[in-house]
Amino acid sequence: MCDPWYDALASGWGELDGTGAPAPVVPHARVAAQKPAPSTADVYLEVQSSAAFQEVRSRYRRFVVPACVVFFTWYVAYVVAATTAPGLMARPVAGAVNVAMLAGLGQFLTTFMLTWAYARHARLRRDRAALELRWDTQELTRGIER
Repeated sequence: MCDPWYDALASGWGELDGTGAPAPVVPHARVAAQKPAPSTADVYLEVQSSAAFQEVRSRYRRFVVPACVVFFTWYVAYVVAATTAPGLMARPVAGAVNVAMLAGLGQFLTTFMLTWAYARHARLRRDRAALELRWDTQELTRGIER
């Protein structure tokens, strides 16, 4: 299949050929000379099995799994403490602020800090490699679409 932008420009963007029918689409010369390209599924399977893809996935897992475990443990500890130790949670810290309010605000603070850490980790350790994989995949599949 040919590139739709090329086809539109080469055929006069749907201009009529004089008989009332649209002008025929002009195929790429290099497409006719190429050998058959692999299917899109083959390209994605090849990329998925590549060492670069596996490295991006392992970097992702090395951050996300421990972060989720730590955050979930902190959240469960907060809920358990709120239900099983109301005396501890009601203990005043400063004025009307008690331990429960500080722990609840700590949940929000932890969420924002974890979001910041995830974005930083992605930017520094995964984004460039993932973008290169995306470009490589698009280049491989571009030949299939034509």
